[in-house]
Amino acid sequence: MVGFKNRYMLMEVFLDPDKDLLGEKTPIILTDFNLSKAIKDSILVNFGECGLGSSLGSFHVQYLNPITKLCIVRSSREEHRQVWSAMTLVRSIGNCPVVFNLLDISGCIRASKETALKCDKEKFEQSRKSLSEDEIRQMNNYLDKLK
Repeated sequence: MVGFKNRYMLMEVFLDPDKDLLGEKTPIILTDFNLSKAIKDSILVNFGECGLGSSLGSFHVQYLNPITKLCIVRSSREEHRQVWSAMTLVRSIGNCPVVFNLLDISGCIRASKETALKCDKEKFEQSRKSLSEDEIRQMNNYLDKLK
């Protein structure tokens, strides 16, 4: 029996791309719900109800780090280009303008997690001085989730 073929997209979310907000107070808190709702709305607007229905089969936000703004999104192999293009066309989450950047695409979650861990560590080292103790503790928890 053959399992479902999925694609895992490692995306970077730039909130208010005119400013660099890493480590600063951001205008919106990224959650799995906010992110998936914005992507689903984009799929509905750009590909219609049929496109949304076909994409929702295995669509899921696997991982989201609200500090470094990295996320891993799972979609089916057949529909991953549609989800990817819909994510590229998302212009705002709530009232905050956003831009998505694809960092990696993989066929297994393990490879995506390894790449996300590497990117998270690099971003964490860059912004370590500007983060509070609570944010550093949260960041260490997110890094432990990826291991």
